[in-house]
Amino acid sequence: MDRNKFSAIAHKNHSFYNPVNPAKIDNVVEILSLTANDKVIDIGAGKGEILLRIIEKYSSNCIAIEQYSNFVEQLKENAKNRGTLNNIEVLNQDANLAIKTLNQEFKVGICIGSSHALGGYQDTIESLKNIVVKGGYILLGELYWRKKPDKEYLHSFGVKEEEILYHSQNIFTAEDYGLIPLWSTVANEDDFDAYEWLYSKSIEDYCYMTPEDPDCPAMLGKIRSWREMYLKWGRDTLGFGLYLFRNV
Repeated sequence: MDRNKFSAIAHKNHSFYNPVNPAKIDNVVEILSLTANDKVIDIGAGKGEILLRIIEKYSSNCIAIEQYSNFVEQLKENAKNRGTLNNIEVLNQDANLAIKTLNQEFKVGICIGSSHALGGYQDTIESLKNIVVKGGYILLGELYWRKKPDKEYLHSFGVKEEEILYHSQNIFTAEDYGLIPLWSTVANEDDFDAYEWLYSKSIEDYCYMTPEDPDCPAMLGKIRSWREMYLKWGRDTLGFGLYLFRNV
């Protein structure tokens, strides 16, 4: 089973590939207060929804870095349908390689739920600091622990406790790299439930309607284990936050 295929199906009906309510994302887009001359980059852009909203509001010029080709095609199609294609350049490359080829500076650097693409949270901060102008913005979206995770949850999730920080630590860590925190919000329980149940339903629906796909048994096994893990532990233990910083 292809991991990216699973993710594409599971997120088919999501605007964003994270559990934050879209109204909260619109809020941070408003806070950015950009102009048409500003340049914005998004690492692990997925469908590119936040960039499309930025373009629609400000007509800024944007670069989306996305390694999975199916997401890239959907991003381009979405941009074409919304009349924003001329304002966005899509790099279908590994983020670590693509970011080293850029010879321009950006007003805003975004990485929401994709810090793994640059080696982790701290590495993402360092990479974005290098390409965002002084006084510009860095917008990050990251998991955090709402409480100490059970050992059984860590085993099922396949992560070590130290790989995910607490909400305050996500902010303090960025401050250690010289960033100034300006704004933050988190996904609440309703946000998470809406995200997780739609994520689960999309796989269940796909396999119900397309039982001939040989990947369906593996996909159903994966989503049902994930759903059980979310209900037993994740709903009370795992959080997701958006963090806006100024680069100084």
